[in-house]
Amino acid sequence: MSTTVNPDHKKLRWIVNIISIVLPVAVGLLFRLKVDINWPFNPYWLPAINAILNGTCALLLVGALVAIKQKNIKLHSRLIYAGMGVSLVFLVFYILYHISTGHTSYPEGESGRTVYLILLATHIILAAVQAPFVLYAFLYGYTGQVEKHKKIVKFSYPIWLYVSVTGVICYLMIAPYYPA
Repeated sequence: MSTTVNPDHKKLRWIVNIISIVLPVAVGLLFRLKVDINWPFNPYWLPAINAILNGTCALLLVGALVAIKQKNIKLHSRLIYAGMGVSLVFLVFYILYHISTGHTSYPEGESGRTVYLILLATHIILAAVQAPFVLYAFLYGYTGQVEKHKKIVKFSYPIWLYVSVTGVICYLMIAPYYPA
């Protein structure tokens, strides 16, 4: 991997910039869309699958951190690729679930509601904010721009890990209120 920016790196930066803008806008717009999908299964299983994907991503991120601390770059890279893949599958399932079923609300007056709403708000906001940082961290690692990669990861890694972990916690808190 080269440490200099070549024309291919510039093309990749454009792709990252476009995805960074389009992704949150598209997800926001999709929440206004309602699509009737005749699922061959109970769609309320999708949040459970997404919680598993979030938990898997968190474990992959921790494994990637351990690998890089041990200077095992190959394992670190593989775990990050896996984390990116898991996150992509999560995003697809998340969108499919929300455009087909809508939202489940934590009931008023239930204990834990305030904690849930705080966790959910920080989870959603940071999930939207983290995308460009994670994509740039990935790009810099992929293109061998190690110093830039290290610099952005100090910021993006804890956010990505927080989003992954709080995704699981939010699911566990809201799961009892999903329709049967």
